Amino acid sequence: MPTLADNRRSLRDYSILDEFEVGLVLDGHEVKAVRNGLMKLTGSYVTIAGGEARLISAHIARYSKAGALKDYDPVRTRKILLHRREIAKLAGKLEQKGLTLVPISVYTRGSKIKLKIGLARGQKEYEKKEKIKRRDVERDMRRELKR
Repeated sequence: MPTLADNRRSLRDYSILDEFEVGLVLDGHEVKAVRNGLMKLTGSYVTIAGGEARLISAHIARYSKAGALKDYDPVRTRKILLHRREIAKLAGKLEQKGLTLVPISVYTRGSKIKLKIGLARGQKEYEKKEKIKRRDVERDMRRELKR
């Protein structure tokens, strides 16, 4: 399951409460571009409206061998494939204050391109600093135990 694109910033800025593996509706040339690593998830997010989930502002660069693509928008809104029950469940959870859906990574499963999204709560600055301190202390303890 090779990872094609990561959103490392989402893991830093949010605490992930639940993860979902979803499908992504792409055009043929976009599939080729994603497989070549030309996708960026930084700054993108997921919305649910009208009974559909959509990936907003994920950048997929133009595939160089795709000929003339008129009016190609690399950051267009892309549909996410989820079951109706899952969409309803997520829509209900998004009503809670402070919860959002963020894309975490894009990878292949067999011949399909999958997107991992997370139900997340934003972290405050002091929570991020505590996390860094805890990681440093654990690293120091491992280093001392090694000696």
